[in-house]
Amino acid sequence: MHIKDIFDSKKQVLSFEIFPPKQESGTDSVKAAVDELVKQPVDYISVTYGAGGSTSKKTADIAEYIQKRHGMTSLAHLSCITAGKDSIKEMLDDMQARGIENILALRGDMPKDGGPVMTDYRYASELVTDIKKHGGFCVGGACYPECHPDSPDIEKDVDNLKIKVDAGCDFLVTQMFFDNDKFYEFRDLAAKKGISVPITAGIMPLTQASQIKRMCILSGGASMPSKFTRMFAKYENNPEALKQAGIAYAVDQITELLSNDVDGIHIYTMNRPETAQKIVSAINSLF
Repeated sequence: MHIKDIFDSKKQVLSFEIFPPKQESGTDSVKAAVDELVKQPVDYISVTYGAGGSTSKKTADIAEYIQKRHGMTSLAHLSCITAGKDSIKEMLDDMQARGIENILALRGDMPKDGGPVMTDYRYASELVTDIKKHGGFCVGGACYPECHPDSPDIEKDVDNLKIKVDAGCDFLVTQMFFDNDKFYEFRDLAAKKGISVPITAGIMPLTQASQIKRMCILSGGASMPSKFTRMFAKYENNPEALKQAGIAYAVDQITELLSNDVDGIHIYTMNRPETAQKIVSAINSLF
């Protein structure tokens, strides 16, 4: 099922994100996480794409498993920074043969090991164009409520996002954020710029001190409201309390977003079904 049709049929959509294993030995644990996550009232599950394409086949494998084993819609991430046009076509052909219908089109991050970077695609919008030309896919795009790290300002970033949407994006998924006001400002600016596709809010439940510090860096410097920093300061040295507080913060954040008519909630699960379950049990009646 195309994800755009899910958005058309529901007022608010719930989705999860998982990541594929780096090693073959981890496949069973990821599938076990999927087996638990599908027990929740989720509309689709996305599968990330490893840096440098290191897990491209595993991404397709897990996305196929979600669909064939559980009859659940999947969203396969696809990055083009280390892939040429021929390679992208091969991956699209493979996904089509597997019955994968939804792709999140990404430029991708620079390889951390200094590996080769291809020049066939400069921007994700060019990848979106080729996926649409290939035919048969519903295409999502990523967006940054607080501006992409490579953009000079949020106005220019949303202008570039409009180019990506015009290239054929059917919906958008935000990078994680922790300040809902930043999301509302971004959503209003996107609407002002003529972006009308659904925008689903990416929520990361941060439950470990090391995770909080690392994710703040990876998220491109997402703002931390005083409510969040006070929580972290209070429970930093109490792992169990911090875990519970992190879940509670995510629940509060999601509750407010739903009451302000967000199109969807996308929970970055980090392959932890128990955390997702606790969040969903608290918000399920709101959908």
